[in-house]
Amino acid sequence: MRPHELSLTAAAEAIRARRLSPVELVDSVLDRVERLEPRLNAYATVTAERARRAAREAADEAAAGRLRGPLHGIPMGLKDLIDVAGVATTASSRVRADHRAQADSTVAARLSASGAVLVGKTHTHEFAYGLTTPQTHNAWDTGRVAGGSSGGSAVAVAAGTAAFALGTDTGGSIRVPAALNGVVGLKPTYGLVPRHGVTSLSWSLDHVGPLTRTVEDQALVLAVLAGHDPRDPASLDVPARDYRPGAAEDLTGLRVGVPRNYYFEHVDTEVEAAVRRAVERLEALGARLVEVEIPMTRYIQATQWGLMVPEATAYHERTLRTAPELYQADVRILLEAGELMPAGDYLRAQRSRTLMRREWARMLEDVDVIAAPTVPATAVKAGQETITWPDGTVEAVSDAYVRLSAPANLTGLPSLSVPVGHDTAGLPIGMQLLGRPLGEGVLLRVGHAYERTRPALERRGPHSSGAHGLTRPLSGPGTHRLPRSNRFALRWDE
Repeated sequence: MRPHELSLTAAAEAIRARRLSPVELVDSVLDRVERLEPRLNAYATVTAERARRAAREAADEAAAGRLRGPLHGIPMGLKDLIDVAGVATTASSRVRADHRAQADSTVAARLSASGAVLVGKTHTHEFAYGLTTPQTHNAWDTGRVAGGSSGGSAVAVAAGTAAFALGTDTGGSIRVPAALNGVVGLKPTYGLVPRHGVTSLSWSLDHVGPLTRTVEDQALVLAVLAGHDPRDPASLDVPARDYRPGAAEDLTGLRVGVPRNYYFEHVDTEVEAAVRRAVERLEALGARLVEVEIPMTRYIQATQWGLMVPEATAYHERTLRTAPELYQADVRILLEAGELMPAGDYLRAQRSRTLMRREWARMLEDVDVIAAPTVPATAVKAGQETITWPDGTVEAVSDAYVRLSAPANLTGLPSLSVPVGHDTAGLPIGMQLLGRPLGEGVLLRVGHAYERTRPALERRGPHSSGAHGLTRPLSGPGTHRLPRSNRFALRWDE
């Protein structure tokens, strides 16, 4: 196994045991970036020389016995909303084309102090205002969407061009691309991870969190990120915790809520089957399944948009009036729509969220976690705008992808997406675990127990030398023209 194929946890252990140098690991990842970026476009900026310098420093410290922790020498990507001093933060937009951060964001500073090595800034849907990240290509099939808005971060982790990455999540923007690219994505409890120095989309819905290859990796990153920062008004002042899930696979006594409504409506049959199999696996590990009724479902999407649209427009008000032509058309339309939203609608959305939080808290008194699909369908083809369900209902792709993830943003509850298999086209499927406030430890325990016992076929990924990546459609720049019968024959390690 080559260095870039290692999970964060495995790489950290190898560095600690001096079987692997941070220089070897970072060089392996940078070589991967050089070969795959023309096809994936996961990165807005690659900081190769900076990464090599940091890797050499990390190697010298390791040789002297001065390890800073499990992230020491580990290569990472940061979503291009997250400030790093001296590095461009463009939000994947022409609006910020010349912007360079003057100081580190809180999360970047904490990761740097932990010894993590920045490989680059990953692409986002412009200003995180979308669910596809159209400039980035899915790690499994480059003819399909990466998911958004943290698409670049998910693709980098899936393809082995970063050991872990950070994203932001306002309506599902960590979990959606995690599910579509077969990696693990965590949206923490609102306020657990500080957002100081992170470009905002919607301040009352925004979260920062990690994307990793394994659930165990998540715990290592979250332990570094979590903690109070008074510069973020929403930051929670709670004691530090050890999020490591341990080796136990026994879930005896745990109550898993299985929704009887909402989460399995208008969901692809293969997605539903895979998630239900995963839930049955949790039951086999000792969990007790409990049917739950999701409250206030008719208000979820209206409340999400009712909060996000005006808050986003308020953030962009000045630039929208001075340089509107610099925005992409889809984002500009949404920002202009926010100028037309009545204040009363925003206030009603606030009231709806308050009621929703109360009802979800009541529901979670009877269960420890809720298990459901992360997204209702796997990655759609690039440029596809709608999904047609068997009953004839036509749904916009963005509405479909946000529908199942938005409740965790509205309630501020933690939510973890874990891979649970693939559809017949070979595309990844994700299961979402939702828990109580500050319940990340429980989610990670459940996700890790599932991960340790899932079949080997569900563990394959485009970053591994034994897995086949899918090619994009048989045309376009930077692709190989293959006969249809060989569409699955191109390996990412070529």
